[in-house]
Amino acid sequence: MDIKIKRGSVSGEKTNAAVFMVFEGEKPAGALAEIDDVQGGVISRTIASGEFTGKRDETALFHLVSGAGPERVILAGLGRRDKFTPDNLMRAAGVAAGLARKAGLKEISAHSDPPEGMSGRQFATLATQGALLALYSFDRFKKVEHNKKGLKSLTLLASDRSAEAELKKGAAEGRIIADSVNFAKDMINAPANEMTPSVMASRAKAAAKDVGLKLKVLEEEDCHKLGMGAFLGVARGSKQPPKFIVLEYNGGKPVDRRQGPYVIIGKGITFDSGGISIKPSEGMEKMKYDMAGAGAVIAAIHCAAALKLPVNLVAIAPCTENMPGGAALKPGDMVRAMNGKTIEIISTDAEGRLVLADALCYAARYKPRAVIDIATLTGACVIALGDFAIGLMGNDRELTNEIVKAGNAANERAWELPMWDEYIDAMKGDVTDLRNVGGRKAATVTAGKFLQEFVDYPWAHLDIAGTAWEEKGRPYCPKGATAIGVRLIIEFLKKKGA
Repeated sequence: MDIKIKRGSVSGEKTNAAVFMVFEGEKPAGALAEIDDVQGGVISRTIASGEFTGKRDETALFHLVSGAGPERVILAGLGRRDKFTPDNLMRAAGVAAGLARKAGLKEISAHSDPPEGMSGRQFATLATQGALLALYSFDRFKKVEHNKKGLKSLTLLASDRSAEAELKKGAAEGRIIADSVNFAKDMINAPANEMTPSVMASRAKAAAKDVGLKLKVLEEEDCHKLGMGAFLGVARGSKQPPKFIVLEYNGGKPVDRRQGPYVIIGKGITFDSGGISIKPSEGMEKMKYDMAGAGAVIAAIHCAAALKLPVNLVAIAPCTENMPGGAALKPGDMVRAMNGKTIEIISTDAEGRLVLADALCYAARYKPRAVIDIATLTGACVIALGDFAIGLMGNDRELTNEIVKAGNAANERAWELPMWDEYIDAMKGDVTDLRNVGGRKAATVTAGKFLQEFVDYPWAHLDIAGTAWEEKGRPYCPKGATAIGVRLIIEFLKKKGA
């Protein structure tokens, strides 16, 4: 969908529909009141009757009787003014775009009317993201593509030249972020036979070429030389060759380079059968999204470069399948990680922490300012936090606080879990330094403590097992992959580059 910016009044704009995002319980004002007067008060009567109240995610569509302006009006609720959040604006833009598409409209227009305390640029960024994310569909393998008959354009109307310039900047930023999120969704939604480790590497190559990133892909032999026994142990059961993907973006000042980059690491299990400890067949088809962390970090570094954020950033995506082939790891086997620590395999279905262990060790060579890893790591996180919160663990208070703030700003919220020393006891091995499973109790936290054994720098771990997949669909997040983490990471990096 095209995003257009121009000066003008939405009440006089010739378009399929004029979109107004309105607060709960408030009467029509401004351009909406002008249209309402011309139409005999139909909009105000609908609001007064309670048929449309302005509650969050509520919509209404009106066909206009006459006039040279819009053919219709779409109302989208923002909820109560005293409880307004930026996410409410994204949701309103999303439900409005979705209603327009459902109605078969080709173009819609909206006047930029930012709520108090919000700039025009931020309004355009959020509205653009909400609309573009809401209209996403993964129809690559369908004979009839969904979007061929979809909404073609959204025009944001500015009151003057200064406002127009701000809207253009905001819409450009919003498109870059939304396109990056949708890029990640395309990878995560793809069937596992279409998104192998090798294809992941090709997607990373395309991203690197698009925005000028440095790309390095370590092959199996390279990983052997580096001693990545944990990562390669997981890869043993698959015929698909593993790929250890590294992307670098140097957008910071020279002084920043002396301080080391930020590093983001994403778990890249392109299909997780569970290995020898095989998963139940029910729902196993969704295990194509076990590389959601890798998809998020590849998209996030692409987004950071496209936005020209003034930071230095490295993205690491260890990609492999976890399959029960003849050479696969068995319960009771031992692997040695890159830092020399030995790990007894209790369950081959606890493979994510193994690939991350070697990636965390590899990250140390950059002398990073901070490392954030993101992974669909534990089913226990789903039990603890459900579908709406990321499990957050880390060893640095300032870093975890910044991640919480970034998550709140992006509405990709993180909830911090305890990382007390006692939790590592469950992960200590009898014949090895560690074992890869510590039992059912506090399984998300013990997995985090396991990962901490492979870091010696400021570090945070994001468990997205409960948030990486949407079952029903939400205002700007259709059913399927959520690509969670992309917008959180960008919010975090924007603060660092400010």
